[in-house]
Amino acid sequence: MTGLAGRPGTSGGLALRAGQFVFAAASICAMASAPGFTNYTAFCYLIASMGLQALWSLGLGCLDCYALILRRDLQQAFLMSLFVVGDWVTAILSFAAACSAAGVVVLFERDAYFCRRDPQLPCGRFEVAAAFAFLCCTFSAASALVMFWLLASL
Repeated sequence: MTGLAGRPGTSGGLALRAGQFVFAAASICAMASAPGFTNYTAFCYLIASMGLQALWSLGLGCLDCYALILRRDLQQAFLMSLFVVGDWVTAILSFAAACSAAGVVVLFERDAYFCRRDPQLPCGRFEVAAAFAFLCCTFSAASALVMFWLLASL
């Protein structure tokens, strides 16, 4: 399992963390630029979850940079167990937030027709934020699976 792409301390792991951070930050920016998002709990949960995801990804991305620069091995049982738990928790929280935000967007656009009735409601920004959150979830899920496989192989 030493050749598994995306393991910590490699350029593949850094790319996964960078993707998570970029899409989480993009989701936060898209949602924060939408006026009135604080009126809806699902959108506030999306901001909180993507904020946690961005911080986790940034921290582990910095750790990957450190390991790459100093050529350190991060595949120790204690570190891997922390990575697995953190990745799974943030992946599940991010997916739940993305699903809840997307559910509210579908409700607004297709079921209740709020977006047609109220042109001031920034439904397009809500959609973009949910889409970025789902893209962040794909990177998080890939990272969580890699970490789980690596922990199982130790």
